[in-house]
Amino acid sequence: MDIERLYQKLQQRQLEQPIIDNAGEFLESAVILPLVEENGKLSVLFEVRAQSLKRQPGEICFPGGRIEPRETSMAAAIRETAEELTLPKECIRVLGPLPIVASPIGVMLFPYVGVLSSSCTIRPSKQEVEECFTVPLSYLLQTKPVIGKMELATRPLADIPPGFMPDGYSPDWKRRHTYPIWFYRYENRVIWGLTGRVLATFLDVCRLVCR
Repeated sequence: MDIERLYQKLQQRQLEQPIIDNAGEFLESAVILPLVEENGKLSVLFEVRAQSLKRQPGEICFPGGRIEPRETSMAAAIRETAEELTLPKECIRVLGPLPIVASPIGVMLFPYVGVLSSSCTIRPSKQEVEECFTVPLSYLLQTKPVIGKMELATRPLADIPPGFMPDGYSPDWKRRHTYPIWFYRYENRVIWGLTGRVLATFLDVCRLVCR
């Protein structure tokens, strides 16, 4: 994989970012998909979230977090990555953005691809990160993901006053729609959810670069 060709391809994608009218209704977060060089070849770095965290403890993710007020998505992605991996910001080279992911669960994710300098030592923050691991990019490019579906449904709760809902409206869950979930297995780990979706998009870009 040629880093400079990947950089050029990702820079072109900046014009492809979607405009979403109801963006204010989402929790806005930003992540970096980090590339590291190992034995002359590229790998993707993943985090395992600390068990002490309230949200998604133990799940696999990319470094990142919430975008603060008056902060750009890229600045947030760099800041969070530097904090979680205990790296100077200068060790992170952002190659460019991937498409924004507006998740049905209410998260708007701004993903970026970055390269971590081989001259910098990664020391995961124990407060947020249980451990880090890497997966060779060549393995991911050759792996066909399992694509499953999640279902969204709604139901009225008890705080809706009697008589406000239409007669005959079911008090049970009502199916609304489904959405796809990408799963990648590596050894004894499963990469899925928003992380799997961002990874799938990135791998599609890599295949275009390799043509």
